Amino acid sequence: MEPQEAAEQSELPAELPAFMKAPDETPCADQSIESRVEAVLLSMSRPLSESKLVDMLGLGSVNAKDKMPVTMVKQAIDHLNSEYAQSGRSFRIERLAGGWQLLTLSKFGPLLTRVHGAKAQGRLTPAALDTLAIIAYRQPTLRSELEAVRGVACGDVLRGLMERRLVRITGRAEELGRPMLYGTTSEFLRVFGISRLEDLPQARELRNPAG
Repeated sequence: MEPQEAAEQSELPAELPAFMKAPDETPCADQSIESRVEAVLLSMSRPLSESKLVDMLGLGSVNAKDKMPVTMVKQAIDHLNSEYAQSGRSFRIERLAGGWQLLTLSKFGPLLTRVHGAKAQGRLTPAALDTLAIIAYRQPTLRSELEAVRGVACGDVLRGLMERRLVRITGRAEELGRPMLYGTTSEFLRVFGISRLEDLPQARELRNPAG
């Protein structure tokens, strides 16, 4: 090695500055899983599935053979909720629409309504609520079935519910004309605070009145 080359190498810093380093594949890996789960959920306005959390935290991949990453996420959520309860915090991590979201406890609802005000413009009309309830309990259902139950045309109401992303087209019926079938969305579950359709009040009885 030439003397000049050796001198140049000796002047290099022992550690590269941060902007010259390759990005870490697992950000904040030195922090606890609980802290990382909490940070991610605090930043999200929508529920996150366990598989999404596993991916974001860099815990591996979700598969049938290795359930440990999902177990680690669930244990972290249980631990956080236990700490929140013990310290009297006003929020919990709740299962919602097939995922997890940080939510304020319902007992603080009146306070938050006073602070933020009721958003009347965002309320569903009675007709929209009726139509949405029929779809929720009978899905997948046809528009003709909705109108038969309600006794009125549902076209405008149905379009409004689809614009709000509460209802979607789930397929087509195997009958003449292949009419469209309608069902609820994950946004419906989120808005109404439901984890899954089976949690709808008296859903089984309403779907099967004779049973």
